[in-house]
Amino acid sequence: MFPKVFPKASPVSRFQAFDLLATLVVVVRSDGTVLFANAALEDASGMARRAIENTQFTDFFTEPELLRNALQGAHSNDFAALRYDAWLKRLNQEPLPVHVIVAQTEKSGEVIIELLPQEQQARQDREERLLEQAQTNKELIRNLAHEIKNPLGGIRGAAQLLQMEIDSKDLTEYTQVIIHEADRLQTLVDRLLAPHRRPHVVADVNIHEVCERVRSLILAEFPQGLRVVRDYDTSVPEFRGDREQLIQAVLNITHNACQALYERIGAGDAQIVFRTRIARQTTFGKQRYRLALELHVVDNGPGVPEAIKERIFYPLVSGREGGSGLGLTLAQTFVQQHHGLIECDSVPGLTDFKILIPLP
Repeated sequence: MFPKVFPKASPVSRFQAFDLLATLVVVVRSDGTVLFANAALEDASGMARRAIENTQFTDFFTEPELLRNALQGAHSNDFAALRYDAWLKRLNQEPLPVHVIVAQTEKSGEVIIELLPQEQQARQDREERLLEQAQTNKELIRNLAHEIKNPLGGIRGAAQLLQMEIDSKDLTEYTQVIIHEADRLQTLVDRLLAPHRRPHVVADVNIHEVCERVRSLILAEFPQGLRVVRDYDTSVPEFRGDREQLIQAVLNITHNACQALYERIGAGDAQIVFRTRIARQTTFGKQRYRLALELHVVDNGPGVPEAIKERIFYPLVSGREGGSGLGLTLAQTFVQQHHGLIECDSVPGLTDFKILIPLP
């Protein structure tokens, strides 16, 4: 009986999975000849895959010698992966600034080249900073709150005992001040510890029910001068999550927006938009997701002050007088407990807080 002979896989079929990526990927021989280009590279370059394959990929760059040197280094096993910045030529368009990653494959004579548009690279770096910052904030808040809480109880108790021993009304007022301020600090500490104390209650969540709940609460507080617009994608599916935590996260963001809109509410032209969309094949938090929820909370206020724009998710950082600086910190914590992330894009007249949460 003759042994079965299986057809050899073509380069296209071997690398087909790269078509699922949003980043630009090309596989070349060590001499720079293109074996495979993914769909994202087709879109970015404005050229069909069949026009890219079997060409010299070095010719696609404004400085081809940089890639030639990288390929020579890969062929000589000088490195496992190399990164540099370059400009990718495009058909009938301006060159695109990209971050190039050249990496060897397990198969000899093949090299994978990944191109990250600089804007995308900057976004990934920003997300990484946000995640690291949030983790640092969480530990800082928890430790600080516990350190404050222990002596706070002793201060309040001592003030109560002192008040019982004092006959003078004037001196009693001083002890009342101490007790009142101790209680105020206790409330602040409880808010800091709230996300770590409350159990994560998971159930099916409809994001539009969350938005409607927040909308009703906000309009009850600001019945005049504020318009809350719904822009919903009704195809967004339900997902598993903690409904109350998400309500609190969206409420904190929206309430911050209302505070920023104070003057426009007085003028009667303040507006907040709740916009839901589905993001496909998106990457955030160092992971790629087939589907993700995008919830935008957009306002037409003055924008986030430039001085705190990079620190708005830090605890105790506030852009208004008397603000606690905890609302956005807690919102980020709640969203991250859903493996998500909050981003902010703000200019005068338009501030957009975007909540990203993976969907099933």
